[in-house]
Amino acid sequence: MSTLIDAFDLDGDVALVTGGAGLLGREICEGLADHGATVVVADPAAEEGQAVADSIGENGQFRSLDITKAEAVEETVASVIDEFGSLDVLVNTAYPRNKNYGQRYEEMTLADWRENVDLHLNSYFYSSYCASMAMKDQADGGSIINLGSVYGVQAPDFGVYDGTGMTSPVEYSAIKGGILNLVRYMASYLGEYDVRVNAVSPGGVFDGQDEQFVENYERRTPLGRMAAPEDMVGPVVFLASDAAGYVTGHNLVVDGGWTIK
Repeated sequence: MSTLIDAFDLDGDVALVTGGAGLLGREICEGLADHGATVVVADPAAEEGQAVADSIGENGQFRSLDITKAEAVEETVASVIDEFGSLDVLVNTAYPRNKNYGQRYEEMTLADWRENVDLHLNSYFYSSYCASMAMKDQADGGSIINLGSVYGVQAPDFGVYDGTGMTSPVEYSAIKGGILNLVRYMASYLGEYDVRVNAVSPGGVFDGQDEQFVENYERRTPLGRMAAPEDMVGPVVFLASDAAGYVTGHNLVVDGGWTIK
């Protein structure tokens, strides 16, 4: 007799994780593998990506992938299916951006806006599109999970940046808001093919930020801390698994309560 725990079992599933060598990506890769999935770690950083795949063991493989290159995305999806016979889960955690990313609002140029939207939002669309076109022809469909953000849900609280020299770039909010509506569109269109499309929207994740910023952020957050990378693993595993078999078009916010205030 199957149990609820069995519903989280990803044994036999093949997962492709873009940005798999990144702060969130590597934790997600290891979490999916821990639940039985074969994980393809996709990242332009070859040494770091191979290290993640090696840490997973026999269920881990590395693919060099720059998600901003359409042909490379097509080739990666095709190679995964050729080798394993299916692509069951896509998780987009990649964070592509240009060299000027992170400028203050007054310093933004139209060229930088266009480039960053193209690099990030368009890349999430096309990788999701390529995966979905494969999944819709599979008997069991598939699951696509895109990383959003609390800043795709609500406007930034610029008070948390006081005294830090940091800011939240305007294009980031637009990109993440676009990703969330892309998720809804794809979920609506692909439902008949049993392809589920969802988002996970983290709050601020600790990555050695300015001490004043961390203090400001934690003061505003009901749980009193920033997220740790591993906080995103459970939500992604849930959405990838049969436990979320009736969940699609959803934005799972993982923010310590940030968005309730």
